[in-house]
Amino acid sequence: MTQYQSDFLRLLNDRGYIHQLTDADALDSLAAKSVIPGYIGFDVTADSLHVGNLVQIMLLRRLQQAGHKPIVLMGGGTTKIGDPSGKDEIRKILGDDGIAANFAKIRGCFENFLTFGDGPTDAIMVNNDDWLSDLEYIPFLREIGRHFTINRMLTFDSVKLRLEREQPLTFLEFNYMILQAYDYLELSRTYGCRLQMGGSDQWGNIVNGVELARRMDGAELFGVTTPLITKADGSKMGKSVDGAIWLNAERLSPYDYWQFWRNTDDRDVGKFMRLFTDIDLKEIARLEALEGAEINEAKKILADAATAMAHGQSAAEDAAKTAQQTFEQGAAGGDLPVLEVAEAEISILDALVAIGFCASKGEAKRLVAGGGARIDDEQVKDAGAVIQTAEADIKISAGKKKHGLLRKA
Repeated sequence: MTQYQSDFLRLLNDRGYIHQLTDADALDSLAAKSVIPGYIGFDVTADSLHVGNLVQIMLLRRLQQAGHKPIVLMGGGTTKIGDPSGKDEIRKILGDDGIAANFAKIRGCFENFLTFGDGPTDAIMVNNDDWLSDLEYIPFLREIGRHFTINRMLTFDSVKLRLEREQPLTFLEFNYMILQAYDYLELSRTYGCRLQMGGSDQWGNIVNGVELARRMDGAELFGVTTPLITKADGSKMGKSVDGAIWLNAERLSPYDYWQFWRNTDDRDVGKFMRLFTDIDLKEIARLEALEGAEINEAKKILADAATAMAHGQSAAEDAAKTAQQTFEQGAAGGDLPVLEVAEAEISILDALVAIGFCASKGEAKRLVAGGGARIDDEQVKDAGAVIQTAEADIKISAGKKKHGLLRKA
């Protein structure tokens, strides 16, 4: 096992974050003796980040925990182009208003994970639109573009994947890797940034930036990538059967976020604790060794810690209390989603769709036919059933994990 002298690389190594390093020895030496500003870029294509982004957010957290300076680079400029990495199709390009609205919402995703401020190890957030939008295209091509060969760019996985599958790759997207390399150069010049981190699909883009800075400024920069994070069943981390697991409470309630972690596969408990919580490694070793019903207690600890980090301790405690009331005591917890009904009655199909448990009446009908719909814990067998609203809340359930309340408006 690799032995590192710096707290930073030891922390990353012990918790399972390291996949590739550009120059491990030199980075380790630098991290052991000085404060390293390091960055990760995030496109603003939606109004929230999701669990698929979480390992990168945690990387910045680990960087700060080890005494270094995180730089959150928001891709206000590169979002106008679209990163082809890991994509089979052309991504919809947002306008300036959409990007600005997403930027404002996404900022909040980082506040519980990082400490921002003006200190030497405080995190900062910058927007690459500040420099990319001011570029003069012809001078940029003459100065920067000459350092990139088409031959090499065609070898990158993000390009090869599209070409092999005969999916279109626009010239606009083809420029993305050049602009990302330029971002690294700009951050090196302006903020003294020495490290770029990212997922394994960003390796080529990171190396481009390292080489560009060396050629143009003689600067020694570094790169670290994380492995692809998958679940024990082989599926990609960050998705559930219902879609993305969002970090903003407006997109996904803290209760549903808690439930996502509570439903972790037994085999993933230790790995996810190491990656996504600050639980001590010795305690993780003890918890992941539990078997049978005891592993469920470890899952609750994982859910508590992950939810507290994303939404705060109070939200985590409320979510855990609601789960206990709902599942262990048979009651309707106060943190469940609520559907207010103005009429005296509502059909079971309309209720399942309106509260968000089913995408359509057809899906709701199939749920009822399969025995998965319940009102106050009683199975609903008739798809034509009507629920009479009452002064007291009515519990509605879809399967074993989705529960909500019908409330008279």
